[in-house]
Amino acid sequence: QLQLVESGGGLVQPGGSLTLSCAASGFFLDYYAIGWFRQAPGKEREGVSCINSVDGSTYYADSVQGRFTISRDAAKNIVYLQMNSLKPEDTAVYYCGADITVGVPRTSCQSPRKDQLDAWGQGTHVTVSS
Repeated sequence: QLQLVESGGGLVQPGGSLTLSCAASGFFLDYYAIGWFRQAPGKEREGVSCINSVDGSTYYADSVQGRFTISRDAAKNIVYLQMNSLKPEDTAVYYCGADITVGVPRTSCQSPRKDQLDAWGQGTHVTVSS
């Protein structure tokens, strides 16, 4: 059974940094995409960043390009999202999601595939406020 567990959310001031972690387990395939998605109140869930489990190829949404960095520790099956220069508009619930069907970061992180992923974590809150 696929399982994703997020951690690392919290309250941070504008301009600050946070690192989110996603611990993955139960994966029976080596090739998949995994990434971070966020949903703010009243808004659609957005694909923030995704990474391929084998070649490390990545995708970033334009809104976070240059500020966020996704990485993976293959030995520990953990995916990280380093978030720098945080803005109030980054406030949202952040979810870890896995795509074992397609596995291409650019596809998995965007519509329509982002709404059809194979596993989701429970979410972690990130609030950027002074």
